[in-house]
Amino acid sequence: MSASEQALTTIEVVRPRTSDVAAIRALVAPYAQRRILIAKDAVAYFESLSEFRIARDVVSGQVVGCGALHIMWEDLAEIRTLAVADGVCGHGVGGALVEALLQDARDVGVARVFCLTFEVDFFAGHGFVPIEGQAVEPEVYAQLLRSYDEGVAEFLDLERVKPNTLGNTRMLRML
Repeated sequence: MSASEQALTTIEVVRPRTSDVAAIRALVAPYAQRRILIAKDAVAYFESLSEFRIARDVVSGQVVGCGALHIMWEDLAEIRTLAVADGVCGHGVGGALVEALLQDARDVGVARVFCLTFEVDFFAGHGFVPIEGQAVEPEVYAQLLRSYDEGVAEFLDLERVKPNTLGNTRMLRML
């Protein structure tokens, strides 16, 4: 059995509990320090906990990965806050999380999933393609402009979030 197959047989992708928020924050912290992910206050994780999936090592019980699916519109969602512990990077944990989040999107009726990422090859391997310009109709764009969510602003490629998105690629997957 390869290391990747072994890693996948020792994790489970599940909904987190409130007691997992500290572990999620710890996973995200090094990515936030490197400006790959945006740092958030603890309250933001508690408020969005229902959007998350975590990868838990079934032997140790340790949270080794996380990711969230944020619904943006009737047919559009974003995968965000995808983070994997250094010790398991490259062993299928991130892929398992993405596949679980894509299934969540299907389950709620979403047809398109967006991500903003530095990891273009990883997401391309999961069917995402880079996008340019606007991926929504003008009426939807006008509605999305009313959102206070920074991820929605990043999706819309608004000028005010450009410092957050420099070097990132906007990608979309059709389900």
